[in-house]
Amino acid sequence: MAKRIWNSTPKKDGYRMPGEYEAQERIWMIWPERGDVWRNGALPAQRAFAEVAEAISRFEPVTMLASDGQYENCRAMCPPEITVLELSSDDAWARDVGPSFLVDGKGGLRACDWTFNAWGGLVDGLYFPWDKDDRTAEKICELAGADSYRTEGFVLEGGSFHVDGEGTALTTEMCLLSPGRNPSLTKTEIEEKLKEYLNLEKVLWLPDGIDPEETNGHVDDVACFARPGEVVCIWTENPYHPFYEAAHKAYRALETMTDARGRRLKVHKLCCPKRPVCIGEDFQIQASRTSKPRKAGELCIASYANFLLVNGGVIVPQYGDENDALALSQLQAIFPERKAVGVDTREIVYGGGNIHCITQQQPRRAGRAAAEAVDDTGSGTLS
Repeated sequence: MAKRIWNSTPKKDGYRMPGEYEAQERIWMIWPERGDVWRNGALPAQRAFAEVAEAISRFEPVTMLASDGQYENCRAMCPPEITVLELSSDDAWARDVGPSFLVDGKGGLRACDWTFNAWGGLVDGLYFPWDKDDRTAEKICELAGADSYRTEGFVLEGGSFHVDGEGTALTTEMCLLSPGRNPSLTKTEIEEKLKEYLNLEKVLWLPDGIDPEETNGHVDDVACFARPGEVVCIWTENPYHPFYEAAHKAYRALETMTDARGRRLKVHKLCCPKRPVCIGEDFQIQASRTSKPRKAGELCIASYANFLLVNGGVIVPQYGDENDALALSQLQAIFPERKAVGVDTREIVYGGGNIHCITQQQPRRAGRAAAEAVDDTGSGTLS
């Protein structure tokens, strides 16, 4: 039975969070169903989630978690190679409510179980209650057989940071210093928490994200590590683009930064969609007293940077935009050792996130052969 660890930290115990580009065991996802977040009863979003899961399953196993009421529907809509398990949650953001997995290089697997408060709690959170979501990481750790470090009272989401696996993290001030997260902690104190729980030596702070109204600026829409010493950053030459200012500020900041090992970062530019993606007038999104309303005309955070790295692949958002093919070709060039696969994720951005937001990777433990992690069908095991 997996247990919670209260009196230590990953850094003290020799555990670290690997970079996303390191070998993975499987991807975890959560099935969407909220009518006040997803349009048309969540059915279009469910199709998109199933397509993302199918694309990932070409490279490694996927486990989809669904509520009791949605289990049969989820099982019917997902390809047979996707493992479907019953688990209750408040919504479907596996990156933010799931555990951040850790390894020790000796075959051990643990995870950080961050306190979750729906991206801002009673200050500017997106829905209430969030208690099921806050229990999700512990439940996934039980299924994965991973002991966890519970950060009681320290609020963090997986999409608010990226790590290089070699002692460096990337995050934004807009998010981690927002009043709905950890207002009693200073920037230095938050940085020390990150260093202890992710086993870091250096935290790189970008000023802003591109979604102040949703996640308060998660970094996974703006920039991420491609490999040690290299980052991908969104970019546009159009001064009228809604992400222009944030993209340029992030790029300029990254150009001056060095990582924990003293390497000057190599920064790759990744295009933005040419046309903004917005919520349509005809979208049927249920009104609710317990969630932030999603209104017609609202700008969606459509970023190609919200991709997911998997074993041998990179799963890339597509929007039916003129720049879709360009984004795919740019990422294929950045990751020549992987196959770039595009998935239409407009229905996911209508709900406030994207591919990286709805997935959480479980790293492969040291010494575990690929044959043990993935069987001939790609379905793998849960251990």
